[in-house]
Amino acid sequence: MPESLQQLEKRRAEIAAEISALGDFRPGSITATQGRCGNPNCHCHQPGEKGHGPNFRLTYKADGKTVTESFPNPAAQRKAEREVAEFQRYRELSRTFVATNEEVCRARPVDDTLSPQEKKRPKRSSKRSPKK
Repeated sequence: MPESLQQLEKRRAEIAAEISALGDFRPGSITATQGRCGNPNCHCHQPGEKGHGPNFRLTYKADGKTVTESFPNPAAQRKAEREVAEFQRYRELSRTFVATNEEVCRARPVDDTLSPQEKKRPKRSSKRSPKK
């Protein structure tokens, strides 16, 4: 059974309230990198060694370019993880908000406030289009 316009508007308002209650957020993803450094005498160049890492980084797009940030400490990483998770929540709420708003638009009745002149349909032209 389709929802009433009133129910849809209520749901839309609830989603808007959830969006406004979100905390700090930012786009991106956190990935781990691992590798060898440039010092040939380092332990990472010894046979059987995995290398340095994992080193976690935040990657995101800014002005069409990929930007990568390293974290100075684990606390900064945890903060970024919370912000990225909150952004994922924002994206989901945003999609739901748009979908709900589309339903509201479809459910809202059309106002029949056309003037008599607007109600008249234009007649088709009796002139023929010129032949090429």
